[in-house]
Amino acid sequence: MELKAEILEQYQRECSSEEYQEIRQLYKDHSIAEDQRNILGLLSTLTEDCVYTLPQAGHSWEGQEGAAQFYNELLTAFPDIDFELENIVIGPQGVCELARVTGTHQGSWLGREADGQTVDFKVVIFFPWDPEHKLFKGEIMYIDRYHELMERTE
Repeated sequence: MELKAEILEQYQRECSSEEYQEIRQLYKDHSIAEDQRNILGLLSTLTEDCVYTLPQAGHSWEGQEGAAQFYNELLTAFPDIDFELENIVIGPQGVCELARVTGTHQGSWLGREADGQTVDFKVVIFFPWDPEHKLFKGEIMYIDRYHELMERTE
C-alpha cells in the first residue's frame, strides 16, 4: 500500500469503545511491564514483526528479538530509568505519549559509554496499533535534545 493511501486509511479508521478499551489496556500492560523490567511482558504487547525506531539516531530494531535487544540495552544502560507520563493520546491508530525521562547512565547505549551522569529529557513515543493482531507494531521515539545528550562531556 502506498504511503498516502495508508495514511488516509489511518485517518479514516473508526474506533469502537471496545477497541479503545483494548488499546488503552494494552498500553497499561506495556507500561506496567516496563516499570517491572519484565521483558517477556513487554514483548507480549508487540507484534512478531514489530519495529522500534529512533529516527534521530538512525537506529532501528526489528522483530521481537530486536525489541528484546532494545529493552535489554536500555534497561542495562539506565537501570533506574523512570518514565513520568506528561500527556497521552489514545485512538484507533495507537497511542502517543509525552514523558519526562530520568535515569543514571550506567552502561553503554547507542554506542555511548556510560558516564555515570543523570539524564533528564522528554520523549515523544508513538505506539502504532495493529487492529488485526490487537497489538502494538513497535515504537517510534523522538528524544528532546537527543544530539545534546549524546555529545555531552563526561
